Amino acid sequence: MQLIPRHDPYLVVRSVGGRTVAALRGELDLVLVRHLRPELDALVRESDALTVDIRRLTFCDATGLGLLAHCARRAGERGAQWRLVCDQPKILRLIRLTALGDLLRPEPGRPDEPADAWPDEPLLDDVAPSAPAGLRLSAYTPVHGMPHQ
Repeated sequence: MQLIPRHDPYLVVRSVGGRTVAALRGELDLVLVRHLRPELDALVRESDALTVDIRRLTFCDATGLGLLAHCARRAGERGAQWRLVCDQPKILRLIRLTALGDLLRPEPGRPDEPADAWPDEPLLDDVAPSAPAGLRLSAYTPVHGMPHQ
């Protein structure tokens, strides 16, 4: 396994036996999708075999699901292998309810695939978990002129 260096607390990319593995964590919502989409688009363009591991996501909304569907569709158009690793019942239910199962083809991780292959860079406790670095709000940042409660 080769870790591809980056300084992103929400995305870890590694190369494993000719396959690119992109592991996501945090909340895959509108804010994080805007942050991750350029990176994931590049991985889809450049990888012949792409695994997206979302076992460490704590939340996924329709925007996040749309990003995953976009990546799966683009990989298929290129003839690249696509794999989505997901073992979270709420996200699996969302995939089923939106009829995206045939496109995304979620599957549980294999025993030899650890979900915790993250560098020692924890998410900060005092920031919005899905906010990229430039959009983070501290517990003391006023929002629209109102003090944070």
